[in-house]
Amino acid sequence: MTKIALVGIVTVLCALMVKEGRSEYATYISMAGCLLLFFFGISRLEAILSVVDRLRGYFGENTQYLSILLKIVGITYLSEFASALCRDAGFSAVGGQVELAGKLTIMALSLPILLALVEVIEGFLP
Repeated sequence: MTKIALVGIVTVLCALMVKEGRSEYATYISMAGCLLLFFFGISRLEAILSVVDRLRGYFGENTQYLSILLKIVGITYLSEFASALCRDAGFSAVGGQVELAGKLTIMALSLPILLALVEVIEGFLP
């Protein structure tokens, strides 16, 4: 985590230094730093996948719920990443729309889980 924090701080400092003279280069530096940080985060994927394999054992045949949960996590990270890039480039309205689209997509994906939960609750009621 220390490396990730240092890369973030160095990226911001470099972008701030360049922003005075050539602001478009500051955006490129910021995007490059974001991609580098993204790849640092991806390196943690092995640990996450081992836990997902354990979770798959708990779900048994109903792996569709695990698949939905993983898609939701992916959509969350992707929309947050894209939104932050848009806001950093000065297009906060576009970033807000990316976030809204991500939230609506997550809501649509989570409906089968919500319906299954309601069915389970309905089974307990007389």
